[in-house]
Order: sequence, then C-alpha cells, then structure tokens
Amino acid sequence: MTTIDTTATTDTTAITVVLPEAFDERWSRLPGIQIDGRRITIDPAEYFFRFESSTWLVADWELVKSQLLSVEETTESAVEQLALEFIKTHAKSTSDAAQVLATAYEVYAYLFRDEHLAGLGLPQFTVDHLRMLREAATLMALNKVELDGHISNVGPCWFFPAATSVVFDLDDETGGMLDEVYHGGWFNEHRRIEAIKAHAALGGRLVHGCQSVPDQSGGVVAPYGASMTAFRDDLAAFKAGWIEQVYAHRVAPAA
Repeated sequence: MTTIDTTATTDTTAITVVLPEAFDERWSRLPGIQIDGRRITIDPAEYFFRFESSTWLVADWELVKSQLLSVEETTESAVEQLALEFIKTHAKSTSDAAQVLATAYEVYAYLFRDEHLAGLGLPQFTVDHLRMLREAATLMALNKVELDGHISNVGPCWFFPAATSVVFDLDDETGGMLDEVYHGGWFNEHRRIEAIKAHAALGGRLVHGCQSVPDQSGGVVAPYGASMTAFRDDLAAFKAGWIEQVYAHRVAPAA
C-alpha cells in the first residue's frame, strides 16, 4: 500500500511520499533527497539541476492493469495507438509530485519484477540489481520533457549510470550492466510492449537520448508527439557539467 502526502507541491515545497518498499538509504548521498525507511523526502531546490514544471500527466495504475496491460495489438491498432488512446481517455494532469512517484513505483515494480531474471541472459544479474532499477526509475519519473521538446525537469537520475554508481557503490562494469537491462525495454520486443503499456500510467512513452552505456544521455517519459529533434538539441547542451556534479558525490572506498 502506498500512502501519499497530499500537500500541494511547488518549486520550493518538499515532496514526501511513503512507498511500499524501503529505498536504499544511500540515496541521501545525493543533494536534496532524504530516505527514512519507506518515506522519501525531496527538496526540489536542492535535488534538481533544472525544475521548471511542477505538473505531470498520470493515469491510475489499477486502471492500466485492468484495461490496458492485457490488451493485444491487432492489424488495425498498434500497441502505441492503444497506449495513446488510453492516455487521451484516462490520464489527468497533477501538480502532486508524490502521486507521480507512487504511480512510478507501481510501474517499475511491474516492469522490473523478479520473473524477468531468467530471461535476461545475465547470470550475474540478481534480484538486488532489479531493486536498484526500480528505485532509480521511480525517481526518474519526476524528469520531464514538454511537447515542444524542451526538457523542463532534470534530476540526478537522468544520468542513470552516474547516479546508480554513486548510490550503490557500483563499478563501471556493474553500472553498465544495470543500464543494459534498463535499455532492454527497447531491444526485447516482449519487454518493449510491456513498457509501452505500463508507461501509459505516467502519461507517455519512455524515450532515451543515448546510443550506448557510456554516453549517459538518459531517458524520460515523454508525451506522445513531443519534438525529438528539440529534445536531442536541448540534451546535448546541458549534460556534461551535470554528470560531473553527480559523480562528485561518490564515496571513497574504505582503506
């Protein structure tokens, strides 16, 4: 059961949510985020590199489960069309960032569930790695791109390998492996279809800016119809300096 602090969220108001699963307390290594068991508190002024929008599009996860996940595409309706029609019918704008996080947790608990382990082809990948993916992807849901392609919200989890290496003390190889599984929603068709349907709960589709693991151009749930040309240009202009700031919070290993 997820409980949400319903206090209105603005650029300066703390975001607080209590999720079904306790997040790793090492997320507090990043500025502006505090973990207290299942309670997460985020100070937008400290956490985000860019925070220009405090509204998001979400749909009820239970409705996604009951009305979309089991629907199959046909020769008349591609899965993307099904997801778009669902969003147009059921998604609503919210200024409650806690609701976004709670919805995202359900989406990624589904997409990164334990049953996928056997099919990944990565015997070294564990249930603990799946938990890392769920946590990072949940926080990534607060990132945002507008219809014109402008990137309005950027938090440290935009730079997925950097953030996970800082929080979970991952070496480059393990961080790359984690990112590879995150990317798997594009390369494995069954998982891609699952992801298209599930991300309808977050009002769009997951898009990625990078070509490979080291590129760290990140990903975001973008609305259908968003300009990917403008998205690419905006992304290229800001990422390098912010990646360095994320890595600056790495904890040196004990001697």
